[in-house]
Amino acid sequence: MTDSLTHSDADVRPPYDDRLTNEDLAPLRHQRWGSYNFFAFWMSDVHSVGGYVTAGSLFALGLAAWQVLVALLIGISIVYVLCNLVARPSQATGTPYPVISRVAFGVLGANIPAIIRGLIAVAWYGIQTYLASASLVVVALKLWPGLAPYAEAEAYGFAGLSLLGWAAFLAMWVLQAAVFWNGMEAIRKFIDFCGPAVYVVMFLLAGYLVAEAGWGAIDLNLVDVTITGWAALPVMLTAIALVVSYFSGPMLNYGDFARYGRTFAAVKRGNFLGLPINFLAFALLTVITTAATLPVFGELITDPVETVARLDNTYAVVLGALTFMIATIGINIVANFVSPAFDFSNVAPQRVSWRAGGMIAAVGSVLITPWNLYSSPEVIHYTLDTLGAFIGPLYGVLIADYYLVKKRQVVVDDLYTLSPDGTYHYRKGYNPLAIAATAVGATVAMLVVLIGSADAAAFSWFIGAGLAFAGYLALSRLKGR
Repeated sequence: MTDSLTHSDADVRPPYDDRLTNEDLAPLRHQRWGSYNFFAFWMSDVHSVGGYVTAGSLFALGLAAWQVLVALLIGISIVYVLCNLVARPSQATGTPYPVISRVAFGVLGANIPAIIRGLIAVAWYGIQTYLASASLVVVALKLWPGLAPYAEAEAYGFAGLSLLGWAAFLAMWVLQAAVFWNGMEAIRKFIDFCGPAVYVVMFLLAGYLVAEAGWGAIDLNLVDVTITGWAALPVMLTAIALVVSYFSGPMLNYGDFARYGRTFAAVKRGNFLGLPINFLAFALLTVITTAATLPVFGELITDPVETVARLDNTYAVVLGALTFMIATIGINIVANFVSPAFDFSNVAPQRVSWRAGGMIAAVGSVLITPWNLYSSPEVIHYTLDTLGAFIGPLYGVLIADYYLVKKRQVVVDDLYTLSPDGTYHYRKGYNPLAIAATAVGATVAMLVVLIGSADAAAFSWFIGAGLAFAGYLALSRLKGR
């Protein structure tokens, strides 16, 4: 089956409603991104401090290294398939995620998934900005040790962050805003640079540490292998779920970028290179680097910024820290800046432009004081699981509707009209079936997070997505009969 895109009238199209469109939300006239751009997108998404720590932590679950690699391969392959599914409707129509969501949720109901995704992105935008600023603090202290007192929040601090931390955070905030303000073409060029730059530094860092330690002193099992046989299966499944959850945010709104693809084949090629191939290579490089810190520094270091800070060469420390800082900025822009920009613009297109939507997210990221959130592992744990609980149902409804209910047929012009005769008007602009399926999926998934075990909570994305997918499909077929 091929995608069917139709317009209300082949010659004279109706004017798009001002409440539903602006220059940024309208279908693209030119789609120019090729495979490398999507490959670079995923490199920027993977090659960050968070990606480094996440990949390294999976090798410390008590499994053998080969079992972790199998879990990583399965998990990232699932992400690859899911990303291709969510990319297709946006690439075919040239529309961003909140607009293509109108097909399932209704022209006004799409504000529900847009706001949910936007608010989640605001929180993580702040956390990633804080992580990038931590790298800048490392550089500042290495170059000017006299600043050390100003890095103490107790002596010189406000709202839980030191004076030096505030300066670094605001510097990162302005830098990211400047890249974003120059538009998607500037973002494309930036992420084209970020991913490869981190690889260069990672190879240099790994090569140096391996040379210092000697290959024989490196054990890829970061902890003693304590789980063997069939007992390893549930732990591997948890690792698979964690990989999917880690990518659940950018995966949901991947249409914001896939819409720029010249062809769907180009998107798939970029996804294949950037996900299964790139992620496994990065994971191997991460575990080799992490494992080498034990014989070189006498302790296992999972934070790459801390690793480069231990080096004796000032130039190496500055280069390494700056590179990881840039990489974190890259993932922050693609995962947590572009998404709320489209999402908030979708709520009031004539009042909130794409740039204004992004700046709303940027301001919100400061107000939530993300360093306080990040300081509590328990809060981060619940945030990740809650993210999966809400994002999963939105994904499930979108996929069920596009592929099985609408069978890949989209009337593009009707995505931008409030006419009661429009295909996606449903009930006063809202599709109650999609909203109900999302509510049920999110509620059950959140109950698992709140009252279930930590192991069960790791599967919140799958629980929410599966329930919403099945529920929406069942409701739609009952209504059809």
